[in-house]
Amino acid sequence: MGYIMKLRSAVGSSPVIMAGAGVIIINEKNEILLGKRTDNGYWDYPAGSMEIGESFEECARREVSEETGLVCGELEFLMEISGEDSFYEYPNGDQVYLAVIIYICHDFSGEMKVQEDEAVIQKFFPIDQLPETPPLKIKTRIFEKVRDHIHNNC
Repeated sequence: MGYIMKLRSAVGSSPVIMAGAGVIIINEKNEILLGKRTDNGYWDYPAGSMEIGESFEECARREVSEETGLVCGELEFLMEISGEDSFYEYPNGDQVYLAVIIYICHDFSGEMKVQEDEAVIQKFFPIDQLPETPPLKIKTRIFEKVRDHIHNNC
């Protein structure tokens, strides 16, 4: 049982601050990798909560590997997420305020696989043709920042 699940067993669904990391994986066509989540049906990038003793970068690499089968090379800092806009309530009622670092990765290897308990499918999408994303203000800001990165740096 991971850290967040242990914490949940003590506090129930009450709001907690959840530290974590996510990675926007960009392929050679400047498309980003998204997976359709099993818990809420939204398309999202690989991300998750930190385990005890992990750094943000270690968390990011682990989550990408677990969720996609891919191995990240160089990670580039994109942004941090925290504050009022980072509130999220999971379909099961668990409430979190995210404290997350988002990275970009162009340098990845491995064979893509789907972690079926978290996603039903994974696909690369052009940044200007993303599927419906979570109705969180913070996701809009993240994808705007990724769009700027792709248009200005790739």
